[in-house]
Amino acid sequence: MLGVSGGVDSAVSALLLAQDARSGRGPAVEGLFMQNWEDDGSGDCRAEDDRRDAVAVCGRLGIPFHVRNFARQYWDGVFAHFVEEYRVGRTPNPDVLCNREIKFRTFLDEARALGAERIATGHYARVERRGGRWALLRGADADKDQSYFLHQIGQEALAATLFPIGHLPKAQVRALAREAALPVHAKKDSTGICFIGERDFRDFLARYLPAQAGDIRAVDGTRLGEHAGAWYYTLGQREGLALGGIRGRGSAPWYVVGKDVRNNVLYVDQGSDSPYLHSQALEADAAHWTAGSPPARSFACTAKTRYRQPDQDCEVEVGDDGGLAVRFARPQRAVTPGQAVVFYRDDECLGGATILRTDAPAVAAERAA
Repeated sequence: MLGVSGGVDSAVSALLLAQDARSGRGPAVEGLFMQNWEDDGSGDCRAEDDRRDAVAVCGRLGIPFHVRNFARQYWDGVFAHFVEEYRVGRTPNPDVLCNREIKFRTFLDEARALGAERIATGHYARVERRGGRWALLRGADADKDQSYFLHQIGQEALAATLFPIGHLPKAQVRALAREAALPVHAKKDSTGICFIGERDFRDFLARYLPAQAGDIRAVDGTRLGEHAGAWYYTLGQREGLALGGIRGRGSAPWYVVGKDVRNNVLYVDQGSDSPYLHSQALEADAAHWTAGSPPARSFACTAKTRYRQPDQDCEVEVGDDGGLAVRFARPQRAVTPGQAVVFYRDDECLGGATILRTDAPAVAAERAA
């Protein structure tokens, strides 16, 4: 059962699987479209357009098509957590939770209920059997690799999953779609968070976390301006601060370097190289390891604290409770609580965890606490 999204990546995955089935190299394939978000009346939800595109692809390839509404499961397992994390001042990554809770749990269960033995998706990643276990590997196209978002997948799901385009570069995926005259061959890739669509992020979030004006302060506590709500901002953010021409402060741009959500205060500093944005160590919650356990209680590897970041050398210590202490070889910029730190060894994704805190210098509110 292939998850068909209406995009070019799942369309080419369907093409390859259908070709294998016809040639006898692979099992029969069917497509399932997941609706994970109900239309909220804004006109920004593209689910119906995507469903039509998915139907057209399956029709073109002659494979059976199914549709299921997982909006309730998505709300309970992903979106409620997303809102709560912003409420307490962290910056969550809903794609990680969506993969764990929906695409590789709810979807897998539904596929099995429909008689499928395995599932497939259009992610740029690979799965390989190594040393008696299943390994999650980076996609061959380094610019499109999505293993960062898949690090919470466990052995059961990996054993049942195919990534048909994980070995291909994106350019070749587009070329295959054109050659096969797939109706989505020229469709733009979706970007950003699926349930927000093209609308302004702050306007969307304000529906669940209403605007609440508060102070913007420099790291020394000086009031510089006003913001619409501390939860709308993330570390390292430059846009939307409306700070400029402040007497005696120079012309360098301002960046968010801290948030006091309880008192609704946003802390900023000038310059992208502000020391308040840099840290060399972080603490994370109990990690998920794709092999089921960490490589060791203490080990060296590389890590990413955001998608598409170049690999960073680090040392990892695993605590008795599974929590992590991570120290990087070089200072890191804007490491953000709520985001994921994901670990790699060569081409294998080892797993990851949610960042809780860093050793970045404390802003005025933290020093006073």
